[in-house]
Amino acid sequence: MRIVLDAMGSDQHPEPEVQAALQASREFDEPLILVGDRQVLAPMLGSAKNIELVHADEVFEMSDHISHGVLRRVKNSMGVGMDLISNGEADALVTAGNTAGALGIGLARLKRMKGVRRPALSVLFPTASGHCVVLDIGANAECKPEYLLQFALMGSVYAEQVLGVKNPRVGLVSNGEEAGKGNELVKETYPLLEASSLNFIGNVEGKEIFGGDADVAVTDGFTGNVLMKGSEAVAKFITDRLRTEMMASTRTKIGGLLARPAFNELRKDLDSRQVGAAPLLGLNGLVFVGHGRSDGTALFSAIKLARQSVKVGLINSLREAIESALEVA
Repeated sequence: MRIVLDAMGSDQHPEPEVQAALQASREFDEPLILVGDRQVLAPMLGSAKNIELVHADEVFEMSDHISHGVLRRVKNSMGVGMDLISNGEADALVTAGNTAGALGIGLARLKRMKGVRRPALSVLFPTASGHCVVLDIGANAECKPEYLLQFALMGSVYAEQVLGVKNPRVGLVSNGEEAGKGNELVKETYPLLEASSLNFIGNVEGKEIFGGDADVAVTDGFTGNVLMKGSEAVAKFITDRLRTEMMASTRTKIGGLLARPAFNELRKDLDSRQVGAAPLLGLNGLVFVGHGRSDGTALFSAIKLARQSVKVGLINSLREAIESALEVA
């Protein structure tokens, strides 16, 4: 198992990436491949074991346009990492770089899986009973019903293989639970999901997602991105407000001290760093994309998620599911 970490992806690169790489080198036996500027990275790594450096001359910046990055910056760290996967020298890539860049470079270097119309970016939402796979969260702002059907299929495979959920319940994100609710995309997608072999439970709203009623929630990238960022903002608001209120008086400080274990568990559940990254499903290779603001903790979590996905054979399971769906169609 060989995981690649893009050392030049995050907003604060390469410090968070080096921190995550050093932690991985201590906890895992397999070598980690760190891609970036060798002259910058080598002194930071010191005598660390189980870290292999691969040099990349260029960086795909957050401000870069994808056409420029793909056509002009061919030796950027993200692209070099994907080339390692394409050449069979690595199994998965973790990056906290530009999401559009990851998608564009992934399409250019790794290509789509046979039969996949659009790759989808997926994320794990915390719920009352565990996690819900939500996709797409930003790779495809404009979608067709057949895209959402494939997202549901890939999300179902991901939930089953990585989360260990048998026969995952698939919901379609809408503004109402009843069939017939939603915009035209939702209305046209509903019968496709209903006629599929998936365990489709119908439309779901936010309360069903966080309530744990669905294992997979499918939507277009625009809606999914708004849902994700809104949820993250609410989670931060709740934890910040609780912290402020607990420090407001002596009485609340005492109560907060007694309740600290419960609050710590809540904070952990709401902390996106515990997941670390979102898989870009549908490419001929495993690519995990984290926040640009990822720290070492988030990137280490992303490495663990990538290792788990490789261990269970996620890429082959996705290929088999897509091929089976095409045969049925």
